[in-house]
Amino acid sequence: MPQPSTTPSVLTIAAVCFVRERRLLTVRKHGSHFFQLPGGKVDPGESVAEAAVREVVEEIGVVLATPGTVLGRFRERAANEPDTLVDATVWRAAMPEDGAPVAAAEIAELRWLDLRGGDRTTLAPLLRRHVLPALLATG
Repeated sequence: MPQPSTTPSVLTIAAVCFVRERRLLTVRKHGSHFFQLPGGKVDPGESVAEAAVREVVEEIGVVLATPGTVLGRFRERAANEPDTLVDATVWRAAMPEDGAPVAAAEIAELRWLDLRGGDRTTLAPLLRRHVLPALLATG
């Protein structure tokens, strides 16, 4: 007998790209081996932009007045949640002069990824398939 098809759930998320000297800031959450962008789920009653600013403070301790410029909106399978898609709005922002990112909350590790190459196997699907190509296309 065929298995019933399941419709994946969809999470609305916000994320921010910080690029410095052709390197992209990535984060790895505790219990995951995938690196992704600082960001996360949009809370009820919160705009996507508000979520981006809040998540950046919570995860890396960097305070932004705004999330920056929209890089794009992408849909991809979630890196850490089975049968789940993410509907992600991704911004590109400058790291504030007084901003020194640190791993906080659920973040286990920070890593600056060289945009010119290197190992991409530990990148979350959203980052590898959508964000990196969009960043490289925009320079």
